[in-house]
Amino acid sequence: MANQPKRVLIVEDNADWRELLTMIIRRVGHEAVAARTGKEGLEQASVTHPDLILMDLGLPEISGDEATVQLKANPATKDIPVVIQTAFGAGSAAKRALDAGAAELMQKPINITDIQKLLVKYLSTRDTNATRDRVCSPTARPQQRPIRQQDLPRRS
Repeated sequence: MANQPKRVLIVEDNADWRELLTMIIRRVGHEAVAARTGKEGLEQASVTHPDLILMDLGLPEISGDEATVQLKANPATKDIPVVIQTAFGAGSAAKRALDAGAAELMQKPINITDIQKLLVKYLSTRDTNATRDRVCSPTARPQQRPIRQQDLPRRS
């Protein structure tokens, strides 16, 4: 029996990075929900009940570390794994998010293989190879082919 699709909340203010993460998550058969600010992320987490949250640290309105603190203090969202993404390193904001209960910290830029491994780690239940195989199989259907450089959003 294959894994059921899971829901991933992407809280990211960079539109290109948000689009890339959305594409990767959908390509492996999961649902992606996006938020551009920490405040939107908190609202989406309460409404959509995601299985995983990918949280940027440097967000407008409410920072990613503060949003993580609030998520972990809320009984309805406290058990959702939050993976912090940052280009700023493991500074005080990252430490605060980890201390609040974030599952791990990923340093940007994050390569596609690491994102795929992250999805397998947090979203696979029974068949831990199912997500990886859907992305990496040379016989995958066209909509499930491995992500290539030309698939990535182009910078202006």
